[in-house]
Amino acid sequence: MDYKLSQHAHDVLEEREIAVSWLERVLRSPQRVEVDPDDAELEHRLGRITEHGNRVLRAVVNKTVRPVLVVTVYFDRKMRNKL
Repeated sequence: MDYKLSQHAHDVLEEREIAVSWLERVLRSPQRVEVDPDDAELEHRLGRITEHGNRVLRAVVNKTVRPVLVVTVYFDRKMRNKL
C-alpha cells in the first residue's frame, strides 16, 4: 500500500514503539473502518494486533490525497473488546 506519514505519525510510531508492519497491515486490511465525526476527509482504520496482546491499532488517514496520508496512529484502549 502506498502511503505517506505526517511528521506526527512518524514521531508517535517511534515513541510508542509501533511496528511499521502493524500499521501497514491495518492500512491494507482494516477490520473496521469509521468516518471521522469532525472531518469528512479523515478515515479511521482499525485492526487487532494479535502479537501485541490483541490490542486494537487505530490509524487515522486523510483518504482524499494520494498517497494516503497517515495523520496519527495509536492503540485504542476503548476498542479493546469491541473488535
